[in-house]
Amino acid sequence: MRVSAIGCTALLVLAVAACGGRDSGGTGTTASGQCQGQQTTGITDKSIKLGGIYPLSGPASAYGDIPKGIKAYFDYVNAEKGGIGGRKVEFVVRDDGYQPPKAVEEARRLVEQEQVFALFQTLGTPSTTATWDYTNQRKVPQIFVATGASKWGTDTAHPWTIGWQPNYISEARVYAQYLKTEKPEAKVAVLYQNDDFGKDLFGGFKRAIEGTQVQIVAEQSYEVSDPSIDPQMRNLAESKADVFLNITTPKFGSQALAADAKNTSWNPLHIINNVAASITVLKPVGFENVQGIVSSSYYKDPNDPTWQSDAEMTLYKQKMQQYAPGADPNIPYHTFGWAVASSFHKAMEAAKCPTREGLRDSVRNLQNVQIDMLLPGVTLNTAQGDGFPIESMQLMTFKGERWELFGDVIDTRKEFGPLTG
Repeated sequence: MRVSAIGCTALLVLAVAACGGRDSGGTGTTASGQCQGQQTTGITDKSIKLGGIYPLSGPASAYGDIPKGIKAYFDYVNAEKGGIGGRKVEFVVRDDGYQPPKAVEEARRLVEQEQVFALFQTLGTPSTTATWDYTNQRKVPQIFVATGASKWGTDTAHPWTIGWQPNYISEARVYAQYLKTEKPEAKVAVLYQNDDFGKDLFGGFKRAIEGTQVQIVAEQSYEVSDPSIDPQMRNLAESKADVFLNITTPKFGSQALAADAKNTSWNPLHIINNVAASITVLKPVGFENVQGIVSSSYYKDPNDPTWQSDAEMTLYKQKMQQYAPGADPNIPYHTFGWAVASSFHKAMEAAKCPTREGLRDSVRNLQNVQIDMLLPGVTLNTAQGDGFPIESMQLMTFKGERWELFGDVIDTRKEFGPLTG
C-alpha cells in the first residue's frame, strides 16, 4: 500500500510514540517498540542531521547554489515550524569538486565522523555512482540525489539510493518527441559530457528517434577536465546540422551557447538539457544571444511572472531574503534546492518510523504528493518497481530575459511507458 502525504503528521506522531528516538542512554543507534532494531543514528526526538555533497568548487561549481536554497528552507522550517515533526534539521554540506574519489571521502566523513542520519543529495552522476555501493553497504539512506541518471530508479541492488528529478532518458524522449512534431526530418549535432550523465541522456535520445526521419549527423564528447569545448563546436558546426543538442553541465553549457552564438554561419535550433538551463548559465552569454533556445523544466522559475502572485513563490522569496540574505532568490538552482528540501520534509513526515529504514521505505512509497514549488500537474510518485519520484516535465523556450513554458505538462510514464532496468 502506498503512503500519501495526507495524514502524515498524525502518522509521525504515532511513530514517535511507538518507536522512540535514540535509546535512553543517548549513545544507541537503534529504535525500540514497533520499530525495534531499526537504525536511529543521526536522529533524536529533537534533531535530524543530514549530509549533502556538492561541487562547491571545480568545473561544476554553479551547482553550489543548490544547498543555499536547501539550507534556507530548513532554517525557515526550524525557526517557524518547529522543524520536521518537532525535530530541528542540521544540514552539513561537503565539497567534492565534482571528483568521484573526493565524493567517496566526503561520504565516509559524513557517515562515520558526522554520524548523519542520511545523505540528502549527492550531486552528479559520477559522484553518486562512486558512493552508492558504500552507502548501501552501510544501509544509509542516500535520498533524492541531484542527478537524473536512469539507474537510480531501475536498479534493484541499491535500495537505499533514490533520485528526485526526471531521469535523463525520459528528458531525452521529450526532446525527441518535440522534434518529431516540429522538425520531423531534423539533422542533429550532439555535444555530450563523456561520462554516465552524458551517455545516459544521449543514449536515450538515440533510442527515442529510432524509426523516425530524425538523424544524428555529428557527435562530439568532452571531458570535465577540458578547458574548452571550442574544438568540438567547430567540428559540429561543419556538419551543417539544423538542430544542436547540448548535453552539458553549466560551465560547458555556457561555452557551447557562446560558441553557437559566435558562429553566425551556423544557426541550428539549440536544445539545452535541463541541468544547464539556469539563468546563471545563459546570462554570461548575453540574453540577446540565446533567444529561442529550447529546454524543459518541472519546477517553477522565480523569473517567470506567471508565479508573481504564487503563494509558494512569494514565501520562498521572502524566506530566502530572511535566511539567505546574500543569495539571489531569482537563481533557479536556489529554487531547486527549496523544492527538493520541501520534498524531503513530506517524505520524512510520511515515514512510519523515524528511522533510516522508515525514510528508505517512505521515499519509495509516495502517491501524488504535492510539492508547491513544482509545476502544476507535477507530483511525487513512487511505488514498488518505480523509483522515479518525478517523471513529468514541460518544454520551455527562452524569450526576452526569461524562460517561457509552452505546451502541456508531459507525464513521461503515460506518454512513453515506464523505464525498467
